[in-house]
Amino acid sequence: MTTHSELSVIVLAGGKSSRMGRDKALLPIKGVTLLQRVCNIAESCANTVYVVTPWPERYQHLLLPHCEFIKEVSLVNEKVRIQENTENSVTPLTSTTNGPLVGFAQGLAKVETEWVLLLACDLPRLQVEVLQAWAAGLGNVEDEAIAALAHHPKGWEPLCGFYRRRCLPQLLEFINQGGRSFQQWLKQYLVEVLPLPAPEILFNCNTPEDWTLVR
Repeated sequence: MTTHSELSVIVLAGGKSSRMGRDKALLPIKGVTLLQRVCNIAESCANTVYVVTPWPERYQHLLLPHCEFIKEVSLVNEKVRIQENTENSVTPLTSTTNGPLVGFAQGLAKVETEWVLLLACDLPRLQVEVLQAWAAGLGNVEDEAIAALAHHPKGWEPLCGFYRRRCLPQLLEFINQGGRSFQQWLKQYLVEVLPLPAPEILFNCNTPEDWTLVR
């Protein structure tokens, strides 16, 4: 059984929210922003929660006392490398749209636990009980698997699932080769399928219609 101290969480808050027309992370639902809601649930699963975003100053006013912001940086020459220092941080090597895969890599470089739970900031129907049940079963995941994720007809659900920290070198190699797709990266490795008792937890709030539906 994986305990709070053996699991970290990365919350990605770097999307452009182009379909929504406003920052999804700041959408209020019952008086709580989406980012706060996701972070509150994350704190129920792990002691360490990282929020990866290009705009930490945009969210500093939110009550996220147990979260550490990691400023996502644009890549130069579409390359990313790991600094050989105690922080083990990802260093940018030009200004380009990163996408969630790169944001994840920059957050993963900070993680010290074996497993990390990756969450998008636009999951209004997350259920802490499901996440905790998944975390409790990580000890049974095959050693060769780099991740444990839910699966649906379109492929893996990469932004609500678990990854082993040791997958970082393979992830960086894929990014340095120009890869930006979670699906293309994951198909190269063994991934364990998570049971999905409540499919609605994967619902993304992407459009004004989605937001209205959630509210």
